[in-house]
Amino acid sequence: MVKDINKSVFDDATKLKLDIFGECFEEWFPVFLHSPWYKKLYVFDFFAGSGKDMENNSGSPLVLLDKAKGTDRKYCINAKKEIKFLFNEGEQDKSEKLKQNVTQYIEECKQENNCTDCIYQYRVENYNFQEIFSNASITNIFNNKEFGKFILLDQYGFSQIDEQIFRQLISYPKTDFIFFISSSFISRFREHPNTTKYIDTSKINFEQIRPNEIHRAVANYFRDLIPKGKEYYLHHFSIRKEEKKGNYYGLIFGSGHTLGMEKFLKVCWKHDTFSGEANYNIDNNFEKGTLFFQPENNVKKDTVSKEIKHLILSGEITDNIRGLKFAMYNGCEPKLFTEVVQKLEKEKLIERYGEVNNQSSNIHRAKTYHLKRLNDGT
Repeated sequence: MVKDINKSVFDDATKLKLDIFGECFEEWFPVFLHSPWYKKLYVFDFFAGSGKDMENNSGSPLVLLDKAKGTDRKYCINAKKEIKFLFNEGEQDKSEKLKQNVTQYIEECKQENNCTDCIYQYRVENYNFQEIFSNASITNIFNNKEFGKFILLDQYGFSQIDEQIFRQLISYPKTDFIFFISSSFISRFREHPNTTKYIDTSKINFEQIRPNEIHRAVANYFRDLIPKGKEYYLHHFSIRKEEKKGNYYGLIFGSGHTLGMEKFLKVCWKHDTFSGEANYNIDNNFEKGTLFFQPENNVKKDTVSKEIKHLILSGEITDNIRGLKFAMYNGCEPKLFTEVVQKLEKEKLIERYGEVNNQSSNIHRAKTYHLKRLNDGT
């Protein structure tokens, strides 16, 4: 039987998960709010729980509402477009409790800020996930290019987000999503029919994967489902429960836009300065305080930097946009590419021409420049 985390106190791993949910949404919301390209914004939390734990710590629905309000109500005061939240919880008793908690949050917010109404619209529903996700009106929203969508899928286990659901998620325009998955369970029960029904475990070589890399492998499984030639960004964050060191869970984020990926990578590298993908030392870097620790040495960044250098000098990366995207596809912030280019330029191995710049954020707005190898660039 699945443990009901809302009937206990959130542990540190759950709190970290909620922090990342909240920080990811906090990065996403103002971008879509202030963009003239979206007529409406929709925020979906399909496995919302009851909204609080036993000590009244906020669950994902209240975290989302709080982030949408912003410090000193900076977002809700200036919101000029229609913004709708849909919170769904499949268990009836938890859904009823969720409705109470959301209503209480809204009422307290109105009282604290002397408001008669909340400008955000919200619904609390009690449906099976498959039923509500495939609902015609919901699907129409997902497919509407004029609506910005943020989808949170904090499933229990792994059975709800299968290949079909994932392929649908990456097909929806103007949509970013983040989902939770119990990667260790997939590994532990990889031959069980109740696992293979949802995940083709034959495509994951579990025997050659270290336990602490399980979630990375599961994320790569989903990454391989993205059609070749489709520009789509996926990144992950692994979470280890300290009291059960063999259990690895994690988050997978998806976006069809470079800015969405930039924002999520920013959150991940804030929480993991070594690799940008775990709440533990996944790549076995030397840690601060140990004999061989050097802050400039980093396994993940060193590996990706070497790949970028090779691709530039071999003529496969010939402009900044392709290089910036390559860094992100490999789980690093785009500024890593710029650092490599500047070093190669200083070493007189390449030169840049065109509209040369060092822009490494908001790269969808960056002007393109080109790279030329010099004679000794081999």
